[in-house]
Amino acid sequence: MTLAPIAIYVDADACPVKDETFRVAARYGLHVFVVSNSFMNLPREPWIERVVVSDGFDAADDWIAERVGPGAIVITADVPLASRCVKAGASVLAPTGKPFTDSSVGMALATRNLMQDLRESGLITGGPKPFSRQDRSAFLGALDRAVVRLRRERGL
Repeated sequence: MTLAPIAIYVDADACPVKDETFRVAARYGLHVFVVSNSFMNLPREPWIERVVVSDGFDAADDWIAERVGPGAIVITADVPLASRCVKAGASVLAPTGKPFTDSSVGMALATRNLMQDLRESGLITGGPKPFSRQDRSAFLGALDRAVVRLRRERGL
């Protein structure tokens, strides 16, 4: 059985860590799929693949979820997508560096649904806290650790 190469899938619409992802991918020679609903300017590198999907509801999520499995790293803040990818065996990271795992994704979904209900009822009107340098740094470390772990598991 041949293992699929390690690849990174970025849920790119509103992703604040694309440049950091490219830096880590370049260091390890990994292919990156940047998936979005619209064209975005990206570095012209053979290992960065732009994927523009229709603007249909969850089109980018569906494209990613249908292709990932063990050996894939998914970068997303979308909790339902994270859940789908974890179930498929992918490693999933939020842009803050927080990993989604079998044990954490259920709680993340429940929290997301609760917060959505509170926002819809008007009890909470704010969004998430602003993205910080510490979040960016935590993401870089988490992505590097995920790549190293997958490489070690594959004997690379």
